Amino acid sequence: MIAPERIAGLTAEIEKRLRRSKLDIPVGVSNRHCHLTEEHFKILFGRAAEPKKVKAIKQPGFYAAEEQISVQGPKGVIRKIRLVAPYRAHTQIELAVTDAFAIGLKPPVRESGDVKGSAGATLIGPAGQVEVREGVIVAQRHLHFSPSEAAAWGMASGEVVRVRAGTGGGRAVVFEDVVVRVSDKYSLEFHVDTDEANAAGIKTGDVVHIA
Repeated sequence: MIAPERIAGLTAEIEKRLRRSKLDIPVGVSNRHCHLTEEHFKILFGRAAEPKKVKAIKQPGFYAAEEQISVQGPKGVIRKIRLVAPYRAHTQIELAVTDAFAIGLKPPVRESGDVKGSAGATLIGPAGQVEVREGVIVAQRHLHFSPSEAAAWGMASGEVVRVRAGTGGGRAVVFEDVVVRVSDKYSLEFHVDTDEANAAGIKTGDVVHIA
């Protein structure tokens, strides 16, 4: 016989999942891009240069910049990798697995900012180049929440959930291992790279749900 407290716990868990599944979460497909330290930016684009804003992106305070770099690996080069500004404390290049494979790199799947021991590459800009021993990653799929959004839906930073995407398009996928990230610098959005988006047949602006 199942103990009453066990039944109550299971009921609460089911209710929580059902409630969360009703939240419409916008998709943000993350194309290959880079974040640079100020030092590396100046080497790549010149000492007098500053990032030039092209457009704001959904996450508050971040923007797509005009500047683009090339990333060279053992087997080739990927060109036109856009800078996402402002400056970071550590240079980070985010590639899809197919991007990395094409130039002979095997970057680990990591949360943004976790670059210690990741893959290295040569970064090439119009004014110079930089050899980075680490910094190239495949970004862990994740959900962004502001603190108020997280509180409203009972989400905790670091929690791992499942997300159903592509429903109705003939390519529905349930993404496992989706990390919840909560910050006052974030707003509600589901981030996947181009490989993952193509697998589910989704694009930026589509809606997904916690499974």
